[in-house]
Amino acid sequence: MAIVEVKVPQLSESIAEATMLTWKKKAGEAVAVDEILIEIETDKVVLEVPAPAAGVLAEIVQGDGATVIAEQLIAKIDTDAVAGAAAAPATAPAAAVAAAAPVAAPAAAGGNKGDVAMPAAAKLLAENNLSAANVAGSGKDGRVTKGDALSAIKAGATIPTGAPKAALPQVAAPALKEDLSGRPEQRVAMTRLRARVAERLLQSQSTNAILTTFNEVNMAPVMALRKKFQDDFVKEHGVKLGFMSFFVKAAVHALKKYPVLNASVDGNDIVYHGYFDIGIAVGSPRGLVVPILRNADQMNFAEIEKKIAEFGKKAADGKLGIEDMTGGTFSISNGGTFGSMMSTPIINPPQSAILGVHATKDRAVVENGQVVVRPMNYFAMSYDHRIIDGREAVLGLVAMKEALEDPSRLLFDL
Repeated sequence: MAIVEVKVPQLSESIAEATMLTWKKKAGEAVAVDEILIEIETDKVVLEVPAPAAGVLAEIVQGDGATVIAEQLIAKIDTDAVAGAAAAPATAPAAAVAAAAPVAAPAAAGGNKGDVAMPAAAKLLAENNLSAANVAGSGKDGRVTKGDALSAIKAGATIPTGAPKAALPQVAAPALKEDLSGRPEQRVAMTRLRARVAERLLQSQSTNAILTTFNEVNMAPVMALRKKFQDDFVKEHGVKLGFMSFFVKAAVHALKKYPVLNASVDGNDIVYHGYFDIGIAVGSPRGLVVPILRNADQMNFAEIEKKIAEFGKKAADGKLGIEDMTGGTFSISNGGTFGSMMSTPIINPPQSAILGVHATKDRAVVENGQVVVRPMNYFAMSYDHRIIDGREAVLGLVAMKEALEDPSRLLFDL
């Protein structure tokens, strides 16, 4: 028997541990080389673990939800075995045996850990009015996994007629609870990414002296340029000309004029960065992520749009890597894509400023003593008042406003 070990991939130096999600294979099943066996979630990204060799998944050492570190052994593959030829090895740990064979439904077994569902499974069961007690669990210690829940739903599993109303399915830790008055609550542990985002936001508010300045921007000139050149731009570059490339260009334009907006605090020192790495806040199924446009000052409009489109697709597919989100000297958050009118964005440490842009709407404004309708966007820039004075913050935002209301300024660096 030739055994190949499956280990946790190398993690970033800033990441100490990760969480196992759901195994896509069970012990005893055949696997192909490079087939994805499981995904591992860190506080920044989700990493895929491929099979290093073809064979049979002989043993699952670390089950769903386990906390692991880099290079830790999580499974073993027997490259000589044939799927279904034999049961799990007698020497396999109890956890591996539990993963290899579904646990009997708790109703028949007298109630064991099989009636405990993993968070994703618990949510699915609750949405479909099912109880974990009626679903065979294949996870560690008989826990019901997301795959078990999907199979039960597909098979049309129901709560037996006449049986007492089941409590909402339990999450491994902590448990769900049901209010008997018909007002259910569900307690689900944060993902590592969500917990990390929460930690960084609290850190930002507790360590930075955050102040926000606002201004309004007439987007008509930018909209006219987009309309005039959109078709040619798409033909030439294969990507649409959006607003974000203009926002990035305007931000870099202002950061060059007022370098402290692109700086960061390190102890009692102010670090002025001679490069412009712009973070673009992107919503994803896992939560807010901020991939980085590196050397944005050296990118043209097409390069910016292509990179943002790439980030958006990666975020939607959960494929953003650690290298995509490390660093950054300034960030832009576009709440306008969701219809936001106004917000006060929170600085992304260790950066010292962030620009929030919002939905562009037709509004009545006064020009030359006349009330006219213009497509207006409210900009908000939050900054760390410890190193950025109001003067630099206000003038920086005005520089962005002027660049967007007269884009020719970007050509002549005015």
